[in-house]
Amino acid sequence: MAALGLDFGTTNTVFATLDASGAPCATLFASGEGRQAAVRTALSFTAASKAGGGRGVEAGPWAIAAYLAAPEETRFLQSLKTYAASPHFSGATLFARRYAFEDLAELIVARLRARADGALDGLPARLVVGVPVAFAGAAPDAALARRRYGEAFGRFGFDDVRFVYEPVAAAFWFARRLERAATVLVADFGGGTTDYSLIRFEPARGGARARPLAHAGVGVAGDQFDYRIVDRLVLPRLGKGSHYKSMGRTMEIPPSLFANFARWNLLSTFRGSADHRMLLSLIRDALEPEKLALFAQLVEENEGYALYQAVSRAKTQLSSQASARLRFHAHGIDIDAAFTRAEFEDWIADDLARMEGALDAALARAGLAPGDVDRVFLTGGTSFTPAVRRIFTRRFGAAKIERGDELLSIAHGLALIGAREDFAAWEAPAA
Repeated sequence: MAALGLDFGTTNTVFATLDASGAPCATLFASGEGRQAAVRTALSFTAASKAGGGRGVEAGPWAIAAYLAAPEETRFLQSLKTYAASPHFSGATLFARRYAFEDLAELIVARLRARADGALDGLPARLVVGVPVAFAGAAPDAALARRRYGEAFGRFGFDDVRFVYEPVAAAFWFARRLERAATVLVADFGGGTTDYSLIRFEPARGGARARPLAHAGVGVAGDQFDYRIVDRLVLPRLGKGSHYKSMGRTMEIPPSLFANFARWNLLSTFRGSADHRMLLSLIRDALEPEKLALFAQLVEENEGYALYQAVSRAKTQLSSQASARLRFHAHGIDIDAAFTRAEFEDWIADDLARMEGALDAALARAGLAPGDVDRVFLTGGTSFTPAVRRIFTRRFGAAKIERGDELLSIAHGLALIGAREDFAAWEAPAA
């Protein structure tokens, strides 16, 4: 293997190498969900993890299975990448052990490597890690994120850890199909970020030559879309916007209580917290106590994962249908809510505007108009969202747009780039 490509995503992680013919191939993992290349970027810890050495720790689908089997005895973490560039995230204490970001990222790779049936035993000298153009979070520090990645993944013995923008890697994977020179826009929609790269490709012997023109990104993507559905269809049924009485005054239930629904795993850490104690105390003074009681029941029964699975299914329906139903029934919580694609698009309008604003920034930095772009490549699961796709058909025309390999294109591109003699030309500039 000349290089290992690592797409360490907010939602999924993918490893890719080159086979004997020089073609990229993703590492497959055999789990209860079948053989898959894209596995969840997630970790679970049980009490055995106090002993260290990776004991009591699982990653990917095995982490989810461990959590669902024993939620009371398990601590679950996902979307770790969201904190990569945050100077405010100092780590997490789990079963009396302190883990820095670097420790958690290392554990994800280590546990997945152990589950790869030997496919990742013989590691090459070079690791090529994909990074977003703009990390998620408030005031993200890209240089900090790269230092953390370098420290975490360098522990596996790589002599050379390098970074390539994720949309650049996807562009490289796409460019292998080009037969003539083209200016290409790649839009990469992850779980936490949306990134754009504009690149000029020229066909050449042994592959394409490329000249990066501009990059831009924003910390908004599919996870935010999921939360918009939860915010509109679920949280009002659980007390958001309702009121309670205190000392003769009527006040709104603190909206901060409902921020724990931003991602399903946050609900697992909500139980026993100060916010959880506040929720329980507010039930007796609430004007609609039955709603807060349902909130407490959902937390008590650890149904956050099942709820977000239902949300994901409903959102997926809107990719091909004009309407969808969110159905969730568990432990006395009954939600059966119909909504239309038009309503959903209204809920995500501000998010779409931010995504399009980042696209405008990329074009402006490159000094290009939409008519100067020859091809548009959309990658990532959120590219299936009709409202997202319309941005590009409206701006560039449907004939220029291609889509494919949504989950694998970045890792494949990273592996291909890592094997090139002109590798340095493709690296992300120093943060």
